[in-house]
Amino acid sequence: MNANPIFWLPSASVQGHAVDTLFFALLLVSGLVILLVFGLIVSFAVRYRHGSPAPRGEMPALIRREFEIGWTAATFFLFLFLFWWAAASQLSGYDPPQEAMEVHVTAKQWMFKTQQPSGPREINSLHIPVDTPVRLAMTSEDVIHSFWVPAFRFKRDILPGRLTQGWFQADRVGTYHLFCAELCGTDHSVMGGSVTVLSKSDYAAWLRAQPQGDDLGEAGGRLFVRLGCAGCHAGRSPVHAPDLAGLWNRTIPLADGSQVLVDERYLRDSILQPRREIAAGYEPIMPSFAGSVSEDELAQLVAYIRALGAADPAGETTTR
Repeated sequence: MNANPIFWLPSASVQGHAVDTLFFALLLVSGLVILLVFGLIVSFAVRYRHGSPAPRGEMPALIRREFEIGWTAATFFLFLFLFWWAAASQLSGYDPPQEAMEVHVTAKQWMFKTQQPSGPREINSLHIPVDTPVRLAMTSEDVIHSFWVPAFRFKRDILPGRLTQGWFQADRVGTYHLFCAELCGTDHSVMGGSVTVLSKSDYAAWLRAQPQGDDLGEAGGRLFVRLGCAGCHAGRSPVHAPDLAGLWNRTIPLADGSQVLVDERYLRDSILQPRREIAAGYEPIMPSFAGSVSEDELAQLVAYIRALGAADPAGETTTR
């Protein structure tokens, strides 16, 4: 592990530098306000102490009113600026770039399981390339956990039955501590691991050295058939169900007149709660798979649907 300074942990990600800049700016503003307030308190206490010759006449009402308006307006606009800066910085962490590398994280008592789309799986460990945006798609198998990498200034809660996401871009090679920042049970204190940031060439070598296994899409394709999903959702299926080819990232109409984006959240909900958001023109006949598929299998099914290509002229679906 990288050595941790006693007073300050250097940032190792692009987002971390932004968080540090915001933190020091808030610290500076707070310090200046404290100095100003205490300076005025001490100055007035000395100048207007009992028996001093300082004039004590009342300030003209016009000057007093302008001073109060100016002080109030200055603090109000300073607050708005700091609020906008902090909110924009935090919200940007939920909007990963399109080209971001995707990593699926499943938390359970008391470990983090990670898997990359190309297949490598790890427990309490994650290897990523430097200077590459990484999107984490996270869910929990039991209770609330939290994925926290202090060196990246990155922390996201992981919730059971719900998909959460976040992204970061590491800009320093090294190995960094990973913690669970949410009390999750008896062995919460030992739930953790490491994130290893490699140069792009070293990361490619690490990938080649991993056991050759099926990627998420291939595993999801087999699961899709085994669960009988192909019997309804294949291009030539006699059952009136949506064709999933080319469906990913499209906006579709729903039976209630609203629209929804076909993303991971929608696909997960459609598998677990199929009567919640019914596609327009289809009957709510799909059974719920809640309790029948694990979080890992949900990730595989979503990856398979995401990888489906457009339908060919014969009506069959193809996989990209």
